[in-house]
Amino acid sequence: MNGTVTAFDDPRGLGTITAGDGRVYPFHCTQIADGTRTIEVGQAVRFEVLPKLGRYEATAIEKAAGEAGAGA
Repeated sequence: MNGTVTAFDDPRGLGTITAGDGRVYPFHCTQIADGTRTIEVGQAVRFEVLPKLGRYEATAIEKAAGEAGAGA
């Protein structure tokens, strides 16, 4: 799926991604594929959705090539 990081709390490592269809998926920093454990709000991403604990979460989060974050 494609989407945009709409929130990220660096100290807690928690964030949300809004997909192109408007659905919002929470994620934990350990799901960022490049291992950096941080990502900018506004960053375009590609991700997969995983059912976890009765809800869906974003996983395998990759920054979309050639697209900068809103604050860049």
